[in-house]
Amino acid sequence: MNALHYIGFDVHKKTISFCVKTAAGEIVEEGVVAAQRRALQQWASARPQPWRGALEATLFSNWIYDTLKPYGEQLEMAHPAKMKAISAGKKKSDTIDARTIADLVRCNLLPACYVAPPHIRELRRLLRYRSLVVSEAVRMKNKMAGLLMETGALYVKEKLHRKKYFASLLEELEEVPPSVIDLLRLSRGALEMFESTQKRLVRELLADSELAQRVERLMSIPAVGEITALTWALEVGDPQRFHSCSDAMSYCGLTAALKSSAGKQQRGPISKQRNHWLQTTLIEAAKLAPRWNPQLAALQARALERGHRNRATLAVARKLVAYLLAVDKSRQPFQVRAPSEVPAQKAA
Repeated sequence: MNALHYIGFDVHKKTISFCVKTAAGEIVEEGVVAAQRRALQQWASARPQPWRGALEATLFSNWIYDTLKPYGEQLEMAHPAKMKAISAGKKKSDTIDARTIADLVRCNLLPACYVAPPHIRELRRLLRYRSLVVSEAVRMKNKMAGLLMETGALYVKEKLHRKKYFASLLEELEEVPPSVIDLLRLSRGALEMFESTQKRLVRELLADSELAQRVERLMSIPAVGEITALTWALEVGDPQRFHSCSDAMSYCGLTAALKSSAGKQQRGPISKQRNHWLQTTLIEAAKLAPRWNPQLAALQARALERGHRNRATLAVARKLVAYLLAVDKSRQPFQVRAPSEVPAQKAA
């Protein structure tokens, strides 16, 4: 029977350093392989022993993970924020980092993180690109308003971005330089392109039948719209990986940092270790959710009685997470549970 080897990969854009160790910690092989699919496949297929490996999560780790995974018994992705064994070392090099990762795998101490399936990652890439397109559309809107204000032109703010009103506005502008009118037309064209692009991306996402069914269930929650449901589904991936609502809230960045030592606890601001795509979406949804959901409106009212609007928004966002997680795990549409009847007499 072939002995199992443990491999640590220190990945970079052009090269990947690796270290192969035995269960006893003896170095079998070290080296560098080009960060190319063909080179990685040739290297992995030539391994004489079964192996388990790990690499640190980076911008370009996903394709490396997908390429190497079929060749090993187990391949994991390490959480970069928890890799203190690498980042806090006195000496640091690609070789030392690869050795350290191999040791963490060998000793079963690797802080592994969740890796979404390739299909989910592909759809998530489209959704994140949509966020970029929407932000650019907002910049175009602000630029158009800014150009009009710079030249002292009068306009109706609420109607500025309507197509017919904008066309009539350009015809009525007086004492405005021709260059500004040209820039306004360019900005309007870019705005229309961005808006049509983001709509097309949403249509492509909802063309996936499984994702569309999941989004439909999530939208059964009052105040949860299409984009909130899409963001939750694609950023969370598998909802079963969260054992409790607290874990999901922490992942979404809705809990405060906690330091506890010697019987003393100190709460800090909202933790920076979070999925910022989910955090942004949930916070924005929580600001409008009380208008459409009576339960969330009551929750916000109770929180506002304590006099802090931001904390009230966080409370609503946390409740939204609880609703989303319950619906996603149960695969059932949202239903408001009636309060349980209190028995008239307690059992003896």
